Amino acid sequence: MPCNLLLPLLVIFLLPPALSAAPAIVTSMAPGEIIEYESQPAAIQKLIRESLALTKKKLTYLYGSNSPKRGGMDCSGTVQYILKSQNLRETPRQADQIYRWIEQSGEMRGVDADSLDSAQFNDLRPGDLLFWSGTYGIDRAITHVMIYLGTHKASGKPLMVGASDGRSYNGDRRRGVSVFDFRLPQKKSKAKFIGYGSIPGLVSGQRENRRSQNDETNDGTSLVF
Repeated sequence: MPCNLLLPLLVIFLLPPALSAAPAIVTSMAPGEIIEYESQPAAIQKLIRESLALTKKKLTYLYGSNSPKRGGMDCSGTVQYILKSQNLRETPRQADQIYRWIEQSGEMRGVDADSLDSAQFNDLRPGDLLFWSGTYGIDRAITHVMIYLGTHKASGKPLMVGASDGRSYNGDRRRGVSVFDFRLPQKKSKAKFIGYGSIPGLVSGQRENRRSQNDETNDGTSLVF
């Protein structure tokens, strides 16, 4: 076989197989459906708008990806992509690295409460990053990250955006880059909510927190992940 034909065949043979993933099942919404949206600084409004725009692209959950061009992304890849689009070029790639980035900035708030009604969530603001451990079978202290959106006008429930294959919206499982209910793991779950923190360099000063205090259905114990 001529060398000019053999080389392309060798390249194809040696390339790793393309990652495949199940189809996306996602939820999207308009920024105006978030109670706190209008009261946020311009940078947070932009973050929310562009995060929700990403949920309209029908991207699935794809481990190892941080680019929509691949048809899907994982949790930290989604957060990194969104933050880099906000000119935060130093945003790390992995959830544990993003956690340390916020921790080093002094913006991290640890949580050991098992209810979202706890005073430990009083400083939670739209645009803050949310962190979990124990959500995947990997040996890292932090395994999952999402972006807090705020309170849904229609339901009064707190919402988040990011990528997952297993979390839910309004009781229905979602897969991909989507809006999700923000709930805490059950006490018996291996997963644990670690805390939240403001994104370094995005905004400065205090921001208003108008998170609903009347959501009796979201007691922080209904999600198993």
